[in-house]
Amino acid sequence: MRATARVCGSLVLVENEQLDGLARRRVLSLLSLTVPAVALSGAVAGGAEAAAARGGAVPFRKGKALLGSYLSLRGRTLTESLALRRQQLGREQRIVHRYYPWSGYAPLAEPEVPAGAVLMISWDGTTHQRITSGKSDKDIALMANRLAGMKRPIMLRWAWEMNGNWFAWDGAHNGKKPSGYIKSWRRIHRIFRDEGATNVAWVWAPNWNSGPDVSWNRFENYYPGDAYVDWVGVSGYNFSKESPRTLFSPIVSAYGKRKPIVLAETAAIGHGKGTKAPWIRKLSAYVKETPSVGAVVWFDTDRQKGTSRNFRPDSDAEALAAYRRMVRSTRFSG
Repeated sequence: MRATARVCGSLVLVENEQLDGLARRRVLSLLSLTVPAVALSGAVAGGAEAAAARGGAVPFRKGKALLGSYLSLRGRTLTESLALRRQQLGREQRIVHRYYPWSGYAPLAEPEVPAGAVLMISWDGTTHQRITSGKSDKDIALMANRLAGMKRPIMLRWAWEMNGNWFAWDGAHNGKKPSGYIKSWRRIHRIFRDEGATNVAWVWAPNWNSGPDVSWNRFENYYPGDAYVDWVGVSGYNFSKESPRTLFSPIVSAYGKRKPIVLAETAAIGHGKGTKAPWIRKLSAYVKETPSVGAVVWFDTDRQKGTSRNFRPDSDAEALAAYRRMVRSTRFSG
């Protein structure tokens, strides 16, 4: 899903626990970055090998899911929105989600994002040919340098929902050839590596279902490979009353044994009075019984362009109470 307001990985070089000299130097470089201690506590506690193995620059902690949000609330700045959720929930957001355009915006900092939070960036793509031809190399290198300069752990969700038919970077708009997406991803990954952006964790994030739902467009056809992905993400909403299990189980089943899972875009919309809270309770139960889920990022907005949908978890008192119970549970203490 595209956010309405443009608010505006670590590189997995070794897939086993035996680090060669180059990988060890890169891990040590990561750990030496000036980033909040809380964000890297999992890496330090588990040692360099653990940091390289699961989640990259944003380490996966078994049994502890990070809670985050894309926050865009009508009439409020991001700082004000974060303060509202802090007051309502009695806790901080561990991930703050922002959307960046493909070119023309490469910030030096994100001052509204708290120092103790992981910044998750959904960065637009462009056509596969423009990337694979090298025409975008300067834009890619600029973004890599800017993100490296932030010196904080970043989850980078480049060109998400590539198995849909609504973005310039999806297979439907690129000759029905997922291979072009894979080549683009690997090229971007290489440039980030060459530019030293070791604070970036790579999030590959298809939509929960494919559109069109045909064999060439299955999500697995777009997977860049384990060496190029730190987290596997997924977008899924209850637009047609789907359960969390329906939305997320296919991705979890395909990748959960190899990669930590982030529910990178999710939220409940109401289907009549009193329907949002039960869905939130189902989501809480699903995450508790699914150990590979290491992060949940709510699409928290009431101003999506072109629709009256309200994704906010506080749209009614019962929904807010259910959300508060979920996010204050020990499962969401990452």
